[in-house]
Amino acid sequence: MNHTIAFIDCEFNGFGGDLISMAIVAPSGDEFYEVIECKKPVPWVLENVIPVLNKQAITIDLFKKSLGNWIGKYDSIYLIADWPDDIRYFCQSVILSPGQSMRLPTEMKMQIIKIDIESKIPHNALSDARAIMQAVYSNANANHQS
Repeated sequence: MNHTIAFIDCEFNGFGGDLISMAIVAPSGDEFYEVIECKKPVPWVLENVIPVLNKQAITIDLFKKSLGNWIGKYDSIYLIADWPDDIRYFCQSVILSPGQSMRLPTEMKMQIIKIDIESKIPHNALSDARAIMQAVYSNANANHQS
């Protein structure tokens, strides 16, 4: 059975706005990172998110295909986020049409962990997801050693 723990972060166009990017990283080094076209970014996003995406944007259809391919490698995923919207955007992304979703793992668990992180590239979903993973494992090691 192919299973993984994974850490997710998303960037979106203002509160409740469209998804701009999503990153999911696993301790094995397996990573998903895609950027979706954002036609009308709000001023804050234009100033703080768009300049640090560091990847060419693709259409939502290509994004969903890429996400489905990444998810499809696993029979079980335990997905950890630091903010509820990250889980929301993930769940919205796997829905293809009314009553139809991507093929999901047999077992899919999601958890939100409140953690303050400082990533190397703030507001870059890939950098933020890596920082969440590092912080969770650093905290686990610190608690294990206590």
